[in-house]
Amino acid sequence: MKKIYIGMSADLLHPGHLNIIEQARKLGGEIIIGLLTDKAIASYKRLPYMSFEQRKTVIENVKGVSQVIAQETLDYVPNLRKIKPDYVLHGDDWKEGVQAKTRQRVIEVMSEWGGQVIDVPYTQGISSTQLNNVLKEIGTTPQIRCERLRRLLASKDIVRICEAHNGLSGLIVENTSVIQDNKKREFDGIWISSLTQSAAKAKPDTGYLDTTSRLEMINDILDVTTKSVIYDGDNGGAEEHFIFTVKSLERLGVSAIIIEDKTGLKKNSLFGTEVEQTQEDKDIFAQKIKAGKQAQVSKHFMIIARIESLILKKGLKDALERAKTYLEAGADGIMIHSCSNTFDEIKEFAQEYNKFENRKPLVVVPSSYPQVSEDELIENGINMVIYANHLLRAAYPAMVKTAISILENHRCKEASDEYCMKIKDIITLIPGAK
Repeated sequence: MKKIYIGMSADLLHPGHLNIIEQARKLGGEIIIGLLTDKAIASYKRLPYMSFEQRKTVIENVKGVSQVIAQETLDYVPNLRKIKPDYVLHGDDWKEGVQAKTRQRVIEVMSEWGGQVIDVPYTQGISSTQLNNVLKEIGTTPQIRCERLRRLLASKDIVRICEAHNGLSGLIVENTSVIQDNKKREFDGIWISSLTQSAAKAKPDTGYLDTTSRLEMINDILDVTTKSVIYDGDNGGAEEHFIFTVKSLERLGVSAIIIEDKTGLKKNSLFGTEVEQTQEDKDIFAQKIKAGKQAQVSKHFMIIARIESLILKKGLKDALERAKTYLEAGADGIMIHSCSNTFDEIKEFAQEYNKFENRKPLVVVPSSYPQVSEDELIENGINMVIYANHLLRAAYPAMVKTAISILENHRCKEASDEYCMKIKDIITLIPGAK
């Protein structure tokens, strides 16, 4: 019996996919679907809405499909050499863009045993991009949003998170993307920073804002976004209060909370030893982590422990000991913080941390060492990078320039032309405003 191979992501199964399978049925033979894994898809575009197992279940129940196997990369070659199919079918849209090189590789490999590549005409009027845009307009659910971060960490070399402090900045993180090397690059989630939330209200970053006030702002962001949300929980507060914070965040669909092992009145970590800061006893902090893990309802919510040892000049050994203690207590990840202007001490920590048997995702915030690239972070085993305050920091000088321009020119024309986006553009950015 002839073998027919079809590679697809099949996140949102539509008539275009069914048409390709129908064309394969006409050839007669065994239809094998090479279903791209989450990691393979995330290597060139967004993480799929459905997990691999969910997509596999759907495809296995499509009429004519004989077998569904995992395709681990965009490159078809490993599966093709194993199966040696007589035909490979794909929509003819892969002649251009990111998949053009993939197609050429398939043609070359199939020629080794006389196999044939068939380009099926693209089905007009339907596309995954259109469906994804519709889904974005509909929104998401707390459960889907909450579990998304774990899937991202399992699928991407590095998860890219950016700060937002209100609904409008949330929309910027949600919608901003660039195309580089035929791959879409975008932020994977939103960081809810206590620093930027406080600064946006012109309040000191000393824990002045209570949890209720901060949750109100989170709701503004959740209303207009679909991406994962990570909450900056400072030191988590009293253990009894931390339990309720975890429950509230999980109920909203927040994916994770990051809490720091400090005690007493909060002082921003980037002050380092310039101000008095006290680190919590590691066993007491570990107990808080345990209490939070016991309080959560689902397996998806994450509690990530932030270690302040390098900030407080206690050294690498203390940081590593604390990491082990917090992981044993059930922490789902470790954030290692530093106010150094180089990547050196973070790199040294990462090298030792990566040897842990019980290793969990490692998170960094490169506010004080902005020169480090994501490629270098990946090389050192960093799993998540948080750009923790840049949107707010960028907004302030832009507003000052606008205000000065109006005062200097006795009118707003120059400010409007040089510093402001068009009123129509900002209105259409907001869902439901048009």
